[in-house]
Amino acid sequence: MSSSALATLRRVFGHSGFRGEQGAIVEHLLAGGDALVLMPTGGGKSLCYQLPALLREGTAVVVSPLIALMQDQVEPLRQLGVRAAFLNSSLEAAEAAAVERQFADDALDLLYVAPERLLTPRFLGLLERVRIALFAIDEAHCVSQWGHDFRPEYRQLTLLHERWPEVPRIALTATADAPTRREIVERLALQDARQFISSFDRPNIRYAVAPRDGGHRQLLEFLAEHRGESGIVYCLSRRKVEATAELLAGHGLRALAYHAGLDAETRAERQRRFLREEAIVMVATIAFGMGIDKPDVRFVAHLDLPKSLEGYYQETGRAGRDGEPAEAWMAYGMGDAVLLRRMIEDGEASDERKRLEHAKLDALIGYCESTGCRRQALLAYFGEPHPGACGRCDNCLSPPRTWDATEAARKALSCVYRTGQRFGAAHVIDVLRGADTAKVRQFGHAALSTYGIGRELDAAQWRGVFRQLVAAGLLDTDLDSHGALRLTAAAKPLLRGERTLHLRAEPPRRERRRGATAGERRTGAATIELPADAAARFARLRQWRADAARSQNVPAYVIFQDATLRAIALAAPRDVRALAGIGGVGAAKLERYGREVIATLAQA
Repeated sequence: MSSSALATLRRVFGHSGFRGEQGAIVEHLLAGGDALVLMPTGGGKSLCYQLPALLREGTAVVVSPLIALMQDQVEPLRQLGVRAAFLNSSLEAAEAAAVERQFADDALDLLYVAPERLLTPRFLGLLERVRIALFAIDEAHCVSQWGHDFRPEYRQLTLLHERWPEVPRIALTATADAPTRREIVERLALQDARQFISSFDRPNIRYAVAPRDGGHRQLLEFLAEHRGESGIVYCLSRRKVEATAELLAGHGLRALAYHAGLDAETRAERQRRFLREEAIVMVATIAFGMGIDKPDVRFVAHLDLPKSLEGYYQETGRAGRDGEPAEAWMAYGMGDAVLLRRMIEDGEASDERKRLEHAKLDALIGYCESTGCRRQALLAYFGEPHPGACGRCDNCLSPPRTWDATEAARKALSCVYRTGQRFGAAHVIDVLRGADTAKVRQFGHAALSTYGIGRELDAAQWRGVFRQLVAAGLLDTDLDSHGALRLTAAAKPLLRGERTLHLRAEPPRRERRRGATAGERRTGAATIELPADAAARFARLRQWRADAARSQNVPAYVIFQDATLRAIALAAPRDVRALAGIGGVGAAKLERYGREVIATLAQA
């Protein structure tokens, strides 16, 4: 690694060394090579092109899909003394013209631009007149037509290589399975690019999935242990987003709703509040999240099943970007899968795409029903081996009990068959438990041989059986009959007595609500504790940072992240020279804030 790269890393970013493959990627770009970088959220992807941008001649052009993402990148860079700007529709005409003049005058280190603007004749003409250090294509998974963030303009970015073949390109993403990686390479003409694939593991995140048992009640119990923390709650529908946000606000939480049905100004204002204020809980559809760089998101909760493991991984990855403990929690029920399958079938996609989306949903359901290490299952989906026993998921912290469910499964399958394979799980469970309901009477199901043969299990336990039978492929849902259950060919050996079946035992009601006991949750997501004197200094530093951020109208974390403040509080430097040796304190921030930090530490 060149001494100039390490010196710039220390001087500008305040870091004494690189993490993981950052150094190799920087060196490769400095030598003029193309790169495809897969690195988990919070792994330091941005540095891989920001540092070479400072060392190569000209301006780095960064293709970014969202206005909010550009703003989140540019503000911290300016705090570091880097000449960074963006061009997007949030700028007035005069502001945009000023940025273009800076670009033309070689007065910028980095320029962020949306793919739609980059591809205009005007901007391409501007590119012809400037020196380009490199092209960075952020959120490169947007090129994939199979992905949930598809942006058709990304597919035209091969033009960059065709017109400027000598300019190195780096494509970056945190979320891409093997097929998506192949598509990125093909669509962006990166066949000759060197691929840098980091581990997908986020060891600071604790994963938990709870059977749904009153989802809002479960969520409130989960959030009770995250009071005063920032987080995101994902729901599938706009209506549920609004209802959940209202519920949380009614319980004293600072909850905001975010979905595509809100006007652009409202969405922008709520996103700004989430980024700049403490302890905001954003309740949102998947319209919220891509490019959210807020480092201190302590939890991501799902009240509904996401559409795929890629989506789940990306959404949960918004927690704990600072590397400190965070939680990913989800409440899951069989109705989620039925609804998502209906959405797939009702969509206008090709049969090929529908098959792929069904396969992705099957993989996600398998993850939810897994009795093994969730981290192992999640990483396996991305082709990465993991030994399991991570100690940071609900199944490892509280290994689920399994039971011989062979006889119960036969009763369930027989009852589905006897009722004509025309009903959902709720009615079949009523029949099994011998319930006297209007529907049972209407169809004469009290006369069936399976009526009342399942009284030994309660309704929640039967829901667990049916959910797992669907996940195991022994039952399917008939989407044309409102989710009616029907037997598959795989059910026949079990019904004939040729195989046995062990299922996850439904936990007691209290544990079903949250997925683990409070003690296990504390063990799995313990916060970093400081000695009393350091904790007092940390509190003073956070208050100073909040005041400084408010005066500049920027998010607090762009001044210093919590991890840096915590290091300062522990070290308790007495002068600016000592402060300079702490990670995260670069030259520009030292000059701008050094005396204020030392003065804050000196307060009694």
